[in-house]
Amino acid sequence: MTTQITQTPLDFLTQRQSNGFLEAPAPSDSELTKMLEAAIATPDHGHLKPYRFDVIQGKGLDTLTDIFVKAMTLISDDPIKQQKAKTMAYRAPMIIVVSTQYQQHPKVPKHEQMITAGCATYALQMAAVAQGYNALWRTGALAEHPLVKQQLHIDEQQDIVGFLYVGSESKALAAKPRRLQSVDVRHWR
Repeated sequence: MTTQITQTPLDFLTQRQSNGFLEAPAPSDSELTKMLEAAIATPDHGHLKPYRFDVIQGKGLDTLTDIFVKAMTLISDDPIKQQKAKTMAYRAPMIIVVSTQYQQHPKVPKHEQMITAGCATYALQMAAVAQGYNALWRTGALAEHPLVKQQLHIDEQQDIVGFLYVGSESKALAAKPRRLQSVDVRHWR
């Protein structure tokens, strides 16, 4: 059983930290539904819903592994990278592949639709954390590879926004330092 957050909403946001040490259990169907509800509540100019979610679990992780291995053999002849591709999908009990569903719209350019899909991915991640899980958002060469898109039935003109690995933390991480002074903030008053 997972634990709910006990922080204030603002602390919850400012202390968020991805954790790649994930194991079963993954969110239940009802918890996943809450995550998806959070995702579709993100800012969406024109209400286009320019995203798609592929939830991969169980034997689906075996299929995703086959896809990753095939693509990695085309990307690199490095045997270490090819071996790593065999274990990537098993880093968490659930992976949500978020991809774009761009639509032609006179007032909503493609880059805004990508931002909306990114916000939806972040909302999925935060909703997982809010329910006592954690999630790690990954991209990289596999997210851009045409074979991966083809095998996931994602049109080549669409983008994979990320692979969101979701599960229960198997290891706690030390809080990472955050320094607002290191961020470029400009005040115009």
